[in-house]
Amino acid sequence: MTVLEFAGLVLAGYGAGLIGFVAGMASLVSFPALLAAGLTPVAANATNTVALVAVGIGSTVRSGEELAGRGRELRTWIIVFAIGGGLGCALLLLSPPSSFDAAVPFLVALAGLALLLQPRLQRLHSSVHHERMTAIAMFLVAVYGGYFGAGAGVMFLALLLAARDESMHAASVLKSFLLGVANLTAAIAFCIFGPVHWWASLAVAIGAFLGGWTGPPVVKALPQDKLRIAIGIGAFGLAAWLFFR
Repeated sequence: MTVLEFAGLVLAGYGAGLIGFVAGMASLVSFPALLAAGLTPVAANATNTVALVAVGIGSTVRSGEELAGRGRELRTWIIVFAIGGGLGCALLLLSPPSSFDAAVPFLVALAGLALLLQPRLQRLHSSVHHERMTAIAMFLVAVYGGYFGAGAGVMFLALLLAARDESMHAASVLKSFLLGVANLTAAIAFCIFGPVHWWASLAVAIGAFLGGWTGPPVVKALPQDKLRIAIGIGAFGLAAWLFFR
């Protein structure tokens, strides 16, 4: 890998980290950049998963106070996302990717639609609370995050904002932290069993950490409703990219 390629991946990692925190679509930047650097899709996926652990670290260092006071619930979610991330990684390593990959664009598009309809969904959820269904859905997001991850942040935001009265900033912090847990679990397995390109992973991770670290103040400064709508529309673009790639 040349110095120029390394620098390009650092820049792509920064964009992934910032977009990953703000919009939950980090892989929209980093995964194509790794493919452009010459990695195979499987190697790019494994390398991307390892690198994007840095997004969760960066955003948590910058805004960890948002996680304070969540106590037992947060500990439960950490376990859920760790198990889900590990299961998703196992699915990738042990099964043909085409079986699950075919559904990914539709899942991302559904998540974008849920974000656009979030106020109505939240009113519906407030009248009939389904905490168990929310937990199951979050577990499936964690599995997907460990398997491929593109759009997992959008799905997380859609579910959390529909199910709970959370601000976009608090939801984004939780998303980055918990999907970071899922990524970390999958990354450990990929480090042992997966074809990780370590120089590429280091380059993306450096940029992703910086992007995740600068993400929280960016989200705080943006209008919440406009950000939600922008992310929802962006999810349809991501779904189209996943469908036609």
